[in-house]
Amino acid sequence: MASKQQPRADLDSPWKEALDLFLAPFLSLFYPSIHAEIDWERGYEILDKELLRISQAARVGRRLADKLFKVWLRDGQEAWLLIHIEVQGRKEPGFTERMFIYSYRIYDRYRKPVVSLAVLCDDDPDWRPDRFGYERWGSSHDFRFLMVKLIDLRSDEAALESNRNVFAPIVLAQLKASETRRTPDERRRWKVRLVKGLYDRGLSAEKVRQLFRLIDWMMELPKDQELEFRAEIDRFEEDRKMPYVTSVERLAREEGERDGWEKGQKEGLREGILLALEVKFGEASHRLLAKIQAIQDVNSLQAVAHAIKSARNLDEMERVVG
Repeated sequence: MASKQQPRADLDSPWKEALDLFLAPFLSLFYPSIHAEIDWERGYEILDKELLRISQAARVGRRLADKLFKVWLRDGQEAWLLIHIEVQGRKEPGFTERMFIYSYRIYDRYRKPVVSLAVLCDDDPDWRPDRFGYERWGSSHDFRFLMVKLIDLRSDEAALESNRNVFAPIVLAQLKASETRRTPDERRRWKVRLVKGLYDRGLSAEKVRQLFRLIDWMMELPKDQELEFRAEIDRFEEDRKMPYVTSVERLAREEGERDGWEKGQKEGLREGILLALEVKFGEASHRLLAKIQAIQDVNSLQAVAHAIKSARNLDEMERVVG
């Protein structure tokens, strides 16, 4: 009997990296009318720092996979795209309010109109949020955003698998990761199938590695299944004489080194934050210890460290920490 597969704790990061790398294919797949109006020759800017300032102030609960981009339209105008990915596989309370808060805070701070997009990865076919509003005594507000649900693509997975858009295998990896939470052997089979499919797309070795990394990240396997997966990909690459990913062992080592470096960076940031808080606010700052230790995102820790300088009291810091 297949052992129960434990879901990966970090569900957001693969999507964030996928959007950074493949924003144009993402929009082409899900929002083709938006994609058609953007001048892709000018590229795009990733506005992580701007989004951090907003999320620090918004205090809207658990952070999702949020990304903010600046693009340029074919008529020369600038546009900002706010993309929310709900990756937890369940309805998110307060999701529409969150979309509204982020949109108006960006406009309030930067005076930039924002196009808000949402991608929902849950399994509830009836949960389709696309607006937030309120009305009383003739005064009203109606905020609307664009939304897609990944489960709508399950009805024709063959078309998704054959789609030449490079974002399609990422979407299929997310769908199959969700479907195979408790069947790691089935997950391994799909992971092998998706990775092998990358070689038939006429992609560069670098693109194959980028997509492999994302699929590998989304479709985590138990150790025994992972070893079997690697062996099968090794044999496949030898037969094809296309050693793009074998490198699976090398990539695994690099991933381990990167994770070790990030772990050290996070520990260093936490220690620096706690020391700075104690210097500025004394032993009373110890009440924030548990919350700071619980922060796993490097960018969030950096935002906390940056906020210490201007914080007037511990209550302000507590609001930043969340």
